[in-house]
Amino acid sequence: MFRPSFLFALVLLTTPHLVAAQSPPQTDSRMYDIIAASSKSRIESDVRKLAGFGTRNTFSDTLSSSRGIGAARRWIKSEFERISADCNGCLEVSYQRHLIEKGSSSRAEEDVWVVNVLAIQRGTRYPNRYVIMSGDIDSRNSNGADGVGDAPGANDNASGMAGTIEAARLLSGYSFPTSIIYVGLSGEEQGLWGGQHMASLAVEEGWDIVGVLNNDMIGNIEGVDGVIDNSTFRVFSEPTPVTESEQARNQRRFEGGEVDGVSRQLARYVAKMTETYVTNLNPIMIYRLDRFGRGGHHRPFNDAGFAGVRIMETHENYVRQHQNIRVENGISYGDVLEGVNFEYASRLTAVNAISLAGLAWAPPQPDGVRIGGAVQPSTTLQWDPVDDPDLAGYKLYWRDTTFPQWQHFREVGKDVTEFTLTGMVIDNYLFGVASVGTDGNESVVVFPSGRLRRQ
Repeated sequence: MFRPSFLFALVLLTTPHLVAAQSPPQTDSRMYDIIAASSKSRIESDVRKLAGFGTRNTFSDTLSSSRGIGAARRWIKSEFERISADCNGCLEVSYQRHLIEKGSSSRAEEDVWVVNVLAIQRGTRYPNRYVIMSGDIDSRNSNGADGVGDAPGANDNASGMAGTIEAARLLSGYSFPTSIIYVGLSGEEQGLWGGQHMASLAVEEGWDIVGVLNNDMIGNIEGVDGVIDNSTFRVFSEPTPVTESEQARNQRRFEGGEVDGVSRQLARYVAKMTETYVTNLNPIMIYRLDRFGRGGHHRPFNDAGFAGVRIMETHENYVRQHQNIRVENGISYGDVLEGVNFEYASRLTAVNAISLAGLAWAPPQPDGVRIGGAVQPSTTLQWDPVDDPDLAGYKLYWRDTTFPQWQHFREVGKDVTEFTLTGMVIDNYLFGVASVGTDGNESVVVFPSGRLRRQ
């Protein structure tokens, strides 16, 4: 749990006008309304509908109105359009198409159009700044290229897709300064094709992506390990960006930050929102890009340098993943409806929704965070000012170097861009800075990327 530091007695105010006239609230009551509105019955209805298409394999039928990935993506688009109609056209709904040619990869056994379905809730102040929630449209059985056999994909990944649609329902009644994208990505099972195309477009068009919440299997509570658990979930995140410079890697050897990249900060944000607002549900931060030797649709965004995490159940059941429906030796195989706990999927959907809302309501994160304090009895943080009319101030966070989450914080006013924590030796802690809005919502914490810049 996040709480103010017990070290406040050691902190001296070394800069004038440090504290805002009135501190912003520590919580936003709208989050509780969003959580309460997440509907188990709507999640169940959507999972049943998606599984009912029989198969959503990338190579399956695109012309049928009742079977195959074509019918599935048309239905998803129609649901986004229905939600948009209920909020007076607040969503920009569209397809995003990309042709994968036969032989272009080992899994491209024929030419196929990979089609994503997007619904953009355009921000009122930062229309080209995005927080993104994704689910996967496609499914598979034992053979990833089988476009004919049944592959209902109830948990993998109708649960994540249904959660993404539900998040659009939950948040479309609100207005946000930052844009939110709800997206169904395709071609995940063959090689993350839909995510790769969307990430490449984001780079090409200069999208400002705050973070990507990829939901892949959020409905199973009965693990192959025999554990039944509806009280935890996992957040996978890579430690540092693969796109960082050699200079940044060398700097980290001497200044730290091995577990403080942008995706890890996003994972901490999701964990903090859950711990603050959601009862009886505990986030588990996994210090790994994804499951061992496996992949998900946040990875293409990570590959492009964007923050992205995977949100999913804690205990997977491999007899219900990538399997033909059958019974062998008394074991039932296949990704069918009976393997989905709709209440659990609804709760993980709520986690996504409040994380999206918090990021979309918060001011932009501070840029140019710098730090100094070598061989000094104090630590100084410095950052570029955030120009936002709803900015209330900043929070300076710190934690023990071995602690996974930010432990302590200190609030300072919106006119402050440099602050010294006297009595805190820089060698013993890790530090970061977040922007805070007047409604109490915060940006992700930004880890220092350079040393103090003196005038």
